[in-house]
Amino acid sequence: MLAEIFGVDGVIVLIVVVVLLFGGAAIPKLARNLGSAKNEFEKGLEDGKKGSSASSLAGSNGTTAAAETPAPAPSPTPVADDPTTRS
Repeated sequence: MLAEIFGVDGVIVLIVVVVLLFGGAAIPKLARNLGSAKNEFEKGLEDGKKGSSASSLAGSNGTTAAAETPAPAPSPTPVADDPTTRS
């Protein structure tokens, strides 16, 4: 994919720059951290899909414990006429 965008020469230069910036020992750690972050992200997506489908099923068959109703809006408090705010 990168070779299509930058060409082979560009990818080689990019790899050399990354090695120079991070050092040879840090690259495996960086790759490992990126892989674990990707796995956690995908796991979160799967959990979100399972959670949303489970909640929609629970709502459709009426097994929820309590229906969430919005709280009533508070009534506005009367404000005394302030002569300084009149134009």
